[in-house]
Amino acid sequence: MPELRVSAPAKINLHLEVLGLRPDGFHELAMLMQTLDLADTLTLNPSADGRIQLDCDRTDLPLDGSNLIVKAGEMLRARAGLPELGARMHLEKRIPIGAGLAGGSSNGAAALLGLNALWGCGFGAGDLQAMATALGSDMPFCLDGGTQLCFGRGERLEPVAMAAAPPWGVLLIKHPASSVSTPWAYGRCREQRGSTYLDSEPAFDARREALRRGPLVAALQGAAPLPPIRNDLQTVVEPMVDSVRQGLALLRQAPGALAVAMSGSGPSLFALFPDLAAAELARADLAAELAAAGFEAWCCRCTGSGVSLV
Repeated sequence: MPELRVSAPAKINLHLEVLGLRPDGFHELAMLMQTLDLADTLTLNPSADGRIQLDCDRTDLPLDGSNLIVKAGEMLRARAGLPELGARMHLEKRIPIGAGLAGGSSNGAAALLGLNALWGCGFGAGDLQAMATALGSDMPFCLDGGTQLCFGRGERLEPVAMAAAPPWGVLLIKHPASSVSTPWAYGRCREQRGSTYLDSEPAFDARREALRRGPLVAALQGAAPLPPIRNDLQTVVEPMVDSVRQGLALLRQAPGALAVAMSGSGPSLFALFPDLAAAELARADLAAELAAAGFEAWCCRCTGSGVSLV
């Protein structure tokens, strides 16, 4: 089998609503997620030694069994019942680490897709989705990608009916020294908003339906202007994290921005523009301020698919 290459794209949250607590202790969420053309690349080669090996062009990424790429390989091999299967994998990183962009989840999804093909396991899309759900909340979305409503922990997917990916350009920024712990962000949310949490499935379902029929989905379908982006975690992270507060203030100055928000639990931030050219003009306009504040910046397009063989 020749080597395989898999593209693993980043995502942003166009909506993140914390509804309440689930019986399993996780938060019940109502989200709308969108893939971007900012992507890592995972290269896979078979090996005959029964080892799953990973290396990376970044030195600050764990490469052992804590990495979702390795976890995905071990799960796939166990489900196939073929312990002799091995692979050498190389990860080329473009998505910033620990950024709220699902880079690690997308990498794990890429490993599921790529190793399933490399090893000839023959698992179907439903099998891969089940494994992705067991490995991480964002991984099912990362497998499919595009523009999707995501409920439950994020694993219940409903594609938004659209003719094509949104035409927006995305200006994405992150301070390389900044990080936000996802458990900390959800813990803060529970402390500050727990008294207003919904506590029943009918109440959860009413909020899901409100999102399905709301102005954001209408905007994506071309039937309404884009509303302000809701991210319940942003409301608790922004006051506490200097880089998030400062970055959002800078993006709000960008000429022509349609919306500005934090992605996931942060600390990545983004602004949406009518097209890529407008996003690039905004980055040029803000270049001095972003550099002075230490931010890295990318201009991206929205895409209609998740991880994919290159």
